[in-house]
Amino acid sequence: MLLLGGLAVLLGPPAPAAAHAAVVSTVPQQQVVLGFSPTEIVITFSEPVALVPGRAQVLAPDGKRINTGDATVRDATLRIPIRVADRPLGTYLVSYRVISADSHPVAGSYTFAVGAASATPPEPADQTVRPDVAVAVPVTRYLGYAGLVLVVGPTLLLGLLWPRRLSRRGPVRLVRAGLGLVAAGTLAGFWAQAPYTSGAGLLDVSGAELRQVLDSTFGQALAARLGILVLVAALLPPVLAGKAGRGRTGLLVALGLAGLATWPLAGHAAASPTPLASGIASVVHLAAMSVWLGGLIALVGFPLRAAHPRVLAVILPVWSRWAGIAVLWLVAGGLVQAVIEIGAPEALFGTGYGRLVLAKVALLAVLLGAAGYARRLVRRRAVAVPVADRAEVLVPAGAAPPPPPSPSSSARPSESGRANAGRRRLRRTVGLEVLVGLVVLGVSAVLVQTTPGRNAGIEAEIAASDTFAQTLNSPLYTLQFDIYPVQLGSANTVHAYVYTPEGRALPAVEWTLTTALPQQGVEPTDVPMLGVEPHHAVGAVNFPIPGDWELRFTVRISEIDQATVRTVVRVR
Repeated sequence: MLLLGGLAVLLGPPAPAAAHAAVVSTVPQQQVVLGFSPTEIVITFSEPVALVPGRAQVLAPDGKRINTGDATVRDATLRIPIRVADRPLGTYLVSYRVISADSHPVAGSYTFAVGAASATPPEPADQTVRPDVAVAVPVTRYLGYAGLVLVVGPTLLLGLLWPRRLSRRGPVRLVRAGLGLVAAGTLAGFWAQAPYTSGAGLLDVSGAELRQVLDSTFGQALAARLGILVLVAALLPPVLAGKAGRGRTGLLVALGLAGLATWPLAGHAAASPTPLASGIASVVHLAAMSVWLGGLIALVGFPLRAAHPRVLAVILPVWSRWAGIAVLWLVAGGLVQAVIEIGAPEALFGTGYGRLVLAKVALLAVLLGAAGYARRLVRRRAVAVPVADRAEVLVPAGAAPPPPPSPSSSARPSESGRANAGRRRLRRTVGLEVLVGLVVLGVSAVLVQTTPGRNAGIEAEIAASDTFAQTLNSPLYTLQFDIYPVQLGSANTVHAYVYTPEGRALPAVEWTLTTALPQQGVEPTDVPMLGVEPHHAVGAVNFPIPGDWELRFTVRISEIDQATVRTVVRVR
């Protein structure tokens, strides 16, 4: 059931894609009304980004694209050069699609206006991740994790702890299957990254898009992983046969660590505020999980089914110590990752990433409980065995096998029955560990596609900051204004512009802004407005308490001509 639940998480309806780099600021500001036509759009993100070619554009009020050259990215700043539109007055649409430092696409759009807002602003194109791609990306991650588990754990047992008389054919097949899964997951992940970044369907991939993926940090990490995988596959056969020397073993360990490092390079760690610590923690976490879960799969599939009880009495205590060490490193690495990626304590419960971490912790608690019970079973059965039986397990490769135990050393029938019952309980417990571990891998595959809590907090903060912009008309002029942000206190800046009904800038002689909150008995208060251009003035508005504040703009455009326009602004 746990395994089916994990698969349901992976294959269920995909949630809307979450960006991993958040927009920190824009020039012009979102929803602002300008008295001039800008020549460049500047968008600053919370982390470095890479541009998706052709996916940054600015549409004029008439719907025409007004980019004058290629958009450029430097670190976390996107710049889009634009020309003055043929009909400059109205609402402009800025849309973009970039790749964040952790390889995830960031798509969005916003509007600003020049002169007066358009009645029907341009519509942005759909830039969400397609459902088939949203499912395929975590599946490719899961394949890679599963392959890693099947390679590392069984290889460790075959190289250091495999019984002399037990066939190696089954675990060797596991290792080969693991190599194939890592290769398949890597190639599939490379392919899926192209539509994931471009917003196209899973089969709508061009050669240019694949080249773009290959040129990215993500693609280079995957290419390095494939190269390392080829070298590992060439060096593995003697290790799997139990005949490897120290030099080959040391080289394999170094290659394995380098291969493990490609996972954080293609994930959240690449954009972490402490990339080195995050990368090391991720490698430790992956290695520990692969040793533990991979070793369990090999044990439950072969020695626990076919090995003699006396052989198990030698193997299992050693494996139990190894598993204990792996668990310690697993928890330590996961804790460091969680602290870095969640950021603030409130993000643990208030973000999707934090809730997934809690789910993973709960599953790990079940896993640790099963592991603790299995360890107690092993200790109960860890009795002294004859030297010949120990040699059967630990005899060097190529040496003659020891003679079988004498009949006098055989267990009594009652002891044999208890041993068989204990073995069955141990197999069931280890089987539960394997099932829960596979679900944990599924949660991890989804977790690496989810916005980290540290960035989700930035997005929430940006979403909470509000800009109020509006166009007000009088018989003498059209007034456009914006207040940013709209919040309690005096840190609210108002910009106001006046135009003729035809949309031409109209010089003003005097500006007056009055605020009031009649429902709460707050009397009208005049706000000083400073003219910075003939048709543009700026001031600071104070909203001491929440409510629906009434704003009155009185603009005098000559010695005798003036008019007042009114509106209501809600302040929370």
